[in-house]
Formats: sequence, structure tokens, C-alpha cells
Amino acid sequence: MMGSLVQPGTAPFWVALLTVVGLGVVELVSMLLGASVSALLDDGLGFHASGDHAPGDHDSGLLGAWASWLNAGGVPLLVLIVILLSAFAVFGFAIQAVASSLAGPLPAVISVPGALAAAIPATRWLGRGVGKIIPREETSVLSQDEFIGLTGTVTIGPLDQGNPGSVRVKDRYDNFHALRAKAAPGHVIETGALALIVDGADGLFQAIPAPQALDSDSNRS
Repeated sequence: MMGSLVQPGTAPFWVALLTVVGLGVVELVSMLLGASVSALLDDGLGFHASGDHAPGDHDSGLLGAWASWLNAGGVPLLVLIVILLSAFAVFGFAIQAVASSLAGPLPAVISVPGALAAAIPATRWLGRGVGKIIPREETSVLSQDEFIGLTGTVTIGPLDQGNPGSVRVKDRYDNFHALRAKAAPGHVIETGALALIVDGADGLFQAIPAPQALDSDSNRS
């Protein structure tokens, strides 16, 4: 049955679709284990949801300029990869469908570059739309210092001194942000608990368990 689905010339696009499925499974499993492949990938490559480099990151020249252009919507790198692969597959299947109806499947050396050329601008356009929906890890409006003193809920944890987790906070404009955070030394904060942001640098925050008074105020509100 699989042989009937994989028509001549469509193998690269099936690989792209299967990669999207695999990435989704890996991200789901990592979140269940208290981590996030998306956050770790952004952190390891110095790629941030704002589309800019964090303070202290090195300029990556043409590659950095290309990434900034492609990521106009300010989405995490893993989301951008999924959009790009999905668009590549859709355009690839469409190209081969049209070609097959006219003369026959195109060779990969023609169909793959054509699909990629169409997928790149589509990724930029779709990324802008997705960037308006998903929470951002950083903001170009608020400085990092303005998050200090805010309380929020640990959504990816527990927070300790190991790999960063995520704390969902609301700023003074009532906008929500997913902040990458670790627990301050000597503290562990469980997933779902209320955390107080006490420090931060280069896109990574430190948090402590919220004092009882703040926790009570949060429950009343």
C-alpha cells in the first residue's frame, strides 16, 4: 500500500512530512519529561523568538540576516522548521501532480529546488501569522529587567539548576509571555507552582517559589 502512495518523484516530500511527524512526537515526549526540545534548540543555537540575537550572541553574518528575514513572525526555531518542511512537502506534491498530468513526474533535481523556492517565502508569510498566536519567549517592547518581580506559573518544569524550564507570566499590559527560567540556587519549583522572577540575563531568568502572600493573592484573583 505504501508503494502506491509514494508516486515517482515524491519521495523527498514524503520524507519531509515524516520528519514533521517525528519532530512533533519528540517535542511532545520531551515536554512530558519536563523539558522542551524547542527551547533547548533555540538556546543551543542562539536563536530567539524575537528573531534577534540575545545580548552576547555573535553576529552570524549572512546566515543571521537570512534567518532574521525568514523569521519575520518571531516564532521558535522548531516551529519555523515545521512550517518550512510542511510547505516544502505541499508545494512538492503540487508540482509533481501538475507535471504528472501534463508529461510525467519531474526528476528530483528540478522538483526539489522548485518546491524549496516556493516554500521559503510561504514560510515567512505563515510564520508571521503563527507569531501572532503563540506566546513569545522574549519581547522587543519590554526590557528583560521589566520582568523582574513578576509572578507566574511554571508550565515546563520542575525548575531547578539544570536545564531551563518555562514560566508563564503576565506583563503590565496584560500580555502573556513564556519565559525560559531556572530556579535560583537552593530552590526547586514544581510544575504548576507559582514562581517569582528574581533575576535574569541573556534571555534566561532565575525564579524562586512565590512567597505565601503572593500565592494567596493570586488565588483570590
